[in-house]
Amino acid sequence: MPAEPAIKRAIAFVDGQNLFRCAKTAFGYSYPNFDVHALASAVCARQDWQLGEVRFYTGIPDPADDPAWSHFWAGKLLQMSRQGVITYTRSLRYRNQRLRLPDGTEHTILVSQEKGIDVRLALDIVSAAHHQRADVLLVFSQDQDLSEVADEIRTIAVAQDLWIKTASAFPSSPTSTNRRGINGTDWIRIDRALYDSCLDPRDYRPRPNTP
Repeated sequence: MPAEPAIKRAIAFVDGQNLFRCAKTAFGYSYPNFDVHALASAVCARQDWQLGEVRFYTGIPDPADDPAWSHFWAGKLLQMSRQGVITYTRSLRYRNQRLRLPDGTEHTILVSQEKGIDVRLALDIVSAAHHQRADVLLVFSQDQDLSEVADEIRTIAVAQDLWIKTASAFPSSPTSTNRRGINGTDWIRIDRALYDSCLDPRDYRPRPNTP
């Protein structure tokens, strides 16, 4: 049985869109207003973990498809990089989706999809464990697809005789529709007080034109 390290090194992996959706449902925020470096630092401090890296993953729209959100993410990602956050992005892909309404009518809407972000996130988590770069892999997400990553981390820990922990952190409140973390990980619920202490004071949304 490997010994538990006295000082636990942590790497935070942030699924940007999942974190935003969770915060929107839990706290009602209408845009990604989190400071990921501050949030990861606060969660690690509460757990007495030593934060080494913060890695952020998100899909971003092309300026031609959605200039407002493209402008927002360009500004926010630049600020993250200045804080030392490692960012990974992919362009959003779009497809038509047909919806059937309760009255029987059908409508076609354009929906965006992130392609490749979840794969990159999973690979980076596994790589960090394999190369023994951290004792704690802290994932800001509730995506159950990552439960297979948690299984793989346990396999690596046994094979290399490592003490290693995988945790999932997520905003949670009485209005949350999903109150579960990733299966096979330690769950860390982020309440509103903690989340609000880590807001980004900058608003990267373009200002509306004024006369």
